[in-house]
Parts: sequence; structure tokens; C-alpha cells
Amino acid sequence: MQKSIERIAGDSEGVSYEFPVFRFTGTDKTAPPSAYLQAALHAGELPGVVAIDALMPMLEKAEAEGRIIGNMTIVPWANPIGRAQYLYGDHQGRFHLGTRTNFNRGFPRLAAPDLSLLPAHGTVDQRLKARLLQLSIGHDIVLDLHCDDEGLAYLYVHTSLWPAMADCAAAMGVDAVMLWDEDPDGTFEGASIMPYQNVPADVARLDRRVATTVEYRGILDVDGALAGADAEGLYRLLVARGVIRDQALSAPGSFVGLVAPIENIEMMPAPRSGAILFDVKPGDRVTKGARLATIVHAPGEPDGRTEVLAPQAGLILTRRSRRIIRAGEDLLKLVGDRTSADARSGTLED
Repeated sequence: MQKSIERIAGDSEGVSYEFPVFRFTGTDKTAPPSAYLQAALHAGELPGVVAIDALMPMLEKAEAEGRIIGNMTIVPWANPIGRAQYLYGDHQGRFHLGTRTNFNRGFPRLAAPDLSLLPAHGTVDQRLKARLLQLSIGHDIVLDLHCDDEGLAYLYVHTSLWPAMADCAAAMGVDAVMLWDEDPDGTFEGASIMPYQNVPADVARLDRRVATTVEYRGILDVDGALAGADAEGLYRLLVARGVIRDQALSAPGSFVGLVAPIENIEMMPAPRSGAILFDVKPGDRVTKGARLATIVHAPGEPDGRTEVLAPQAGLILTRRSRRIIRAGEDLLKLVGDRTSADARSGTLED
């Protein structure tokens, strides 16, 4: 294993940011699958960070035994800018305070997997995004590890990669897969897969390519046992796809979780501001008209509560972790059995 330090110059003199990159060199020189893993692009989302921490000893053992077949690049802290952002003691890792841009938006959209097409200039957050894409492009497997507020473990997967990626979902043990087609905002996942959509099939190799945003449950699920289980899932994926050789592991079984188009997601905005009383939790199945939550907007008054009902039957995928909400903010994600009437559901939310 080799460790290097990436440095990104800040937008003012005397300021810079750095993050570590770990590389494993595969023993097979005949172009086996390669893998890129990163965590904490939203710098406060740590389940993926501790999963990589638990995975590293497994990779080092495999390396010592000569079982790493393909090259791997691992970035456990992908966003040093967001990691350093605090406002009045509250960590701010989702948006760059300088540009007010989501760290998982605005990635360069390349017409082909050609690194010469990457922009050379921009604000510090744009240069970080270009560097992360530079590190990842060319790998057969690209995993971007995130988490939600409170939720199930699930994947976002481009439709061109499904059902070929079903073995990956099974290996990781996730509960659901959200399929998407369009990425108008430039997410990292979109920037990782879209360059392969208009190139020859022998270059694209979509039947063997993996690119996904991994949502490891909720932001508070930073736990040793969960990290170990997630690391084992990542390891199983790398073995299943031939990056690591491990004859002790059997092939993943069939994926039995929910698979639905992203257009089926109901984001469920709050009709009033106030305190949230949830009636459902992630993993619950609900019927149309079921009460999902109550907003207490005028405590103690006769009409001080407003109920939020399910617009259709489906599965509760995530819910808000904080219990205070403003009108119009999202309460939860419900994956419906049919297309949502909410046009926002057609984008990659994370």
C-alpha cells in the first residue's frame, strides 16, 4: 500500500487543504477490474469513513497474501474543505460556504472518459471536484459513500448499469436501489458514469462497470458494528467483481431488496412549520392515506396540529433526523408503487 497526500490550494494566500490517498497495486498485469472508493464528500457524513477504516486491515491482509488482483485507489476523507467548515460551533460539510454550492453538485460533465477534458481552473471547491474526478475516472468500480438523515441502506444506480449491478447490491446487503436516468446538477456519480454513455461499447463496458452513490443509513449511524458489516459488504463486492481473490467467499446471492425508479420517490414537504411527531420509520410500508407525521405548529391550541398523509402506498426510505422543521422542508422520502406527482423526485437528491 502506498499513501500520498493531495493538496488543494485555497482561494487566498496562505490557505490550502489536503487529504490522503491510499493505493494498492494489483498483481495481475492483464487489465483486471480496478476500484475507486471515496467517503465524506459531504464532510459530515461519516458512516462511509468508518467503513473504510474497518476495510483497510482486510485489504492490507489481502495484499500481504498476494490476493489483490486489480488496482485500488481509496480516499477516506474526500472533502477537506467541508471538513474544516464550522459556523458558530455547528459543522457545515454539505455546502461550500464560499460559493454556496453543494459539494456533490457541479462536477465537470465530460463527453468522454478523457482527463484532458477536465477544467484546470476555478474556485477551490471546483478544483477539488476536478481532482476527485481525475482520481476516479478510468476505474471500473467507483463507489461514493454517503449517508442520509435517518434511513435504510440504499444505492443510486444509473439505469444503464442495472440489472448488471444486482450482484453488487446483494454483496453490500443494501435494502433498496433507486434507478435514475438524468443528472442535471452534476453529481459525482453522474460525472463518473455519464462519460461512458456515448463511447463505443468496448470502451464503456457497461455490463462490467460499477458507479454508485451508497447511502449508509443515517448520519448518526457511526458505529463499530455497522462499520464492520459495511466493510465486509465492500470487501464482498470487490471479491465478486474480481478486484480481490478470496476463495473462502461464495458468490453473492440474488438481490431481494426494493428496486424502483427515482421518479417514484415522494419527498413529502412539510405543510407547516413546527415540531415533528413521526408515525413511521425507515423500512415501514404504508398504504395510501396513512398518517406519516403530525406537525405541531401551535402547541396547546385546538387547531394547532396538521397531519401529513401518504399520497400513495410505498416504502419509507428515509426521514428527517431533526424534529424541528420549516414549511416546505422535506419530512421524508417515500418510495411509492407508482410515479410521484412531485417533479423533484426525478433528480438525484443527495
